[in-house]
Amino acid sequence: MKNPSVVESMGQTEFSPKNHLLNGVRVLIIDDDKYMRSVIGRLLDNLGVEEHREAVDGIAGIKAIETAERPFDLTIVDLDMPGSDGMEFLRLISQRKYQFPIMVLSGKPAALLNSVRIMAKEYGLNLLRVAQKPASVELLREVLNSCRSLTQPAAVPAAASYSPEEILAGLENREFEPFFQPKVEIPGRRLRGCEALARWRHRQDGILSPSVFIGVIEQAKRMDQFTWSMLEQAASWCRRWHNAGLDLTVNVNLSMSSLSDNKVADRFLDIVRGAGVEPQDVILEVTETLAMTDMPQCLESLCRLRLRGFGLSIDDFGTGFSSLQQLTRVPYTELKIDRGFVNGAAASPQQRTVLESSIDIAKKLGLASVAEGVETLEDWNLLHELGCQMAQGYFVAKPASGEEFTTWTRSIA
Repeated sequence: MKNPSVVESMGQTEFSPKNHLLNGVRVLIIDDDKYMRSVIGRLLDNLGVEEHREAVDGIAGIKAIETAERPFDLTIVDLDMPGSDGMEFLRLISQRKYQFPIMVLSGKPAALLNSVRIMAKEYGLNLLRVAQKPASVELLREVLNSCRSLTQPAAVPAAASYSPEEILAGLENREFEPFFQPKVEIPGRRLRGCEALARWRHRQDGILSPSVFIGVIEQAKRMDQFTWSMLEQAASWCRRWHNAGLDLTVNVNLSMSSLSDNKVADRFLDIVRGAGVEPQDVILEVTETLAMTDMPQCLESLCRLRLRGFGLSIDDFGTGFSSLQQLTRVPYTELKIDRGFVNGAAASPQQRTVLESSIDIAKKLGLASVAEGVETLEDWNLLHELGCQMAQGYFVAKPASGEEFTTWTRSIA
């Protein structure tokens, strides 16, 4: 069986100086330096941005946002400003639950900018980029096109909520299904596998993310049923891809309740073979915190799964307090590097160091290395330079239904 090469431009789209995709885009510039505001404004004009407004500090920026006739598509904010600085601005918009795209642009050292990036993420903000001054037309073009794609209206309002009864009925009616995001080999750009990401195909509201339903399923102690369903569906799609000549693996997330069951390996074996594939075709993802829970029982279950032939992936590597300890205890076959260390690492010496160390650890332990959250050409090129084996993220493709993923594999063949 052969795997197709991912032949799309993968983020290398050429744009004319006046980018028609930016028609209608509005940008807010928050900086106390009048000259810097004017420089950024001219660059935005050259890129075809419809309108940009200015504010001299964080409080003035909040006022501009709250009095605007329609939302800004991007806010560019400096850090060091007299009065209300950039960090106060980030805290204030977090308190107000604002989710518009933000770019931090500052002349401060990279170590400080990296800490601000982490702070903004912890605040739950939609931070697209943290960069050092001066701004360039290439940088602004990339950020603006990213924010343009990310700020399209969502299919479902963020405020939508669903009762436990409705969610559990959806589980019984098999309304939950896996969407698949590809894992691509970096050196050869060949498709090697995918991760199954749970979605709810709601009858009225369309496709819903796990944040809407996963907590309710956990509280109802129905995660085993949910995991079995995801595994069976993912394995069935894997069989179809094999029948079509594609040698792909599929990653499926494990739940804590599954690992507390000493029969989980046999049950999973029955499910995947019943779907027509072998355990070697399935990689089970385990978070660091999950593997630390009830350690002896979890470790027994993980060892049994590995004994049966399943692959084991340590997910979100680097985000837990005992990452290195876990690598010595659990028989992993794959290391997935958390997106927080991947996206933007080309511009952050701290992130790059952690990313490079993670890749080196994977190599020395004989594990496959997979970088999550790859969103830009810069991310991809850095991973190639550092020797990471595979990439997963929007730069390659967004998660798609089984039918859409299958069509995508044909388009790149």
